[in-house]
Amino acid sequence: MEIRETHPFDLTPAEAAHLQEALRTRVRLTGDIGEVSLVAGVDASYVKGSNVIHAVVVALGYPDLAVVERVAARTETSFPYIPGLLTFREGPAVLKAFRKLRSEPDVIFFDGQGIAHPRGLGIASHIGVLLDRPTVGVAKSLLVGSVEEPGVTRGSTAPIIRDGETIGMAVRTKERTKPVYVSVGNRIDLFQAVDLVLATARRYRLPEPTRQAHLFANLARKTGIGEDRQTGLPSPEARREG
Repeated sequence: MEIRETHPFDLTPAEAAHLQEALRTRVRLTGDIGEVSLVAGVDASYVKGSNVIHAVVVALGYPDLAVVERVAARTETSFPYIPGLLTFREGPAVLKAFRKLRSEPDVIFFDGQGIAHPRGLGIASHIGVLLDRPTVGVAKSLLVGSVEEPGVTRGSTAPIIRDGETIGMAVRTKERTKPVYVSVGNRIDLFQAVDLVLATARRYRLPEPTRQAHLFANLARKTGIGEDRQTGLPSPEARREG
């Protein structure tokens, strides 16, 4: 997959925060995602205290959610673990994985924040700007803002509010299970993002793209996988033609 843009990641924390402030002005909170036939999930895994990052991208057909392609990449980083700046640790590995991806996903889900971030630029927004693709942040915990507990039934939502503005949505994807926290990454609106999260979260708390990415990222970390791993299923092009 073509990487449209990148930048140095070996910055100081102050330089990194300054870059986030600049990049957030380029985030698009709306967009026409068109017909969705392929989605992807992104995750990164590393042992706490380690500088080795394992990032993966998993592409799935939509709406069947069958895995089409899985790729993994491994990098080492010198950037410290600082909440709010994690893209500067994980970003190089994530972009390396995307360079291996043959698929062209219509929407990309990240295990992390979109604009629901202290500087409005979580990993889903940051990488979304660099790829110039529709992206969605699906986080397992709240980073900024306040939110009431959504209703107990699947599909219930509650807005995440910061300084009087809605920056995301708590979404109940499964009854009697903690919600996930959805925010726009780039080039998609919040209602489309929530609808797609619910459409792809069918049996588990996490939507299938990030669930599959999480499983594969853990496998990559445990086994040292850093090369493309294919499922043996037809290519995305063959699936569309068939």
